[in-house]
Amino acid sequence: MTVVVFASFYPKPGHEADAEAELRGMIAPTRDEPGNLRYDLYRIAEGPVNFHLFEVYTDQSALEAHRASAHYKAYRAKIPDYLAEPIGVKVLANVDVIG
Repeated sequence: MTVVVFASFYPKPGHEADAEAELRGMIAPTRDEPGNLRYDLYRIAEGPVNFHLFEVYTDQSALEAHRASAHYKAYRAKIPDYLAEPIGVKVLANVDVIG
């Protein structure tokens, strides 16, 4: 069963570009992971800058492999310095999904 993750990031004032750079740096290596089906980064259209990741993995072991990767560990070591609050991570269950 696929695993869907939605994560929200609220940068500290003055660290928006730093947070975005860290998040952008995760895109290519994560999309290259064998169990990754989707890894999309969004920025809020209006208001204070914040970012949201929509991630889909083939299964729980693919998500665990992502979290064990060197690029994930490096990003997790840096990103908190740029955020005003902890990352809001939600693992979602499918209710009505196309595809």
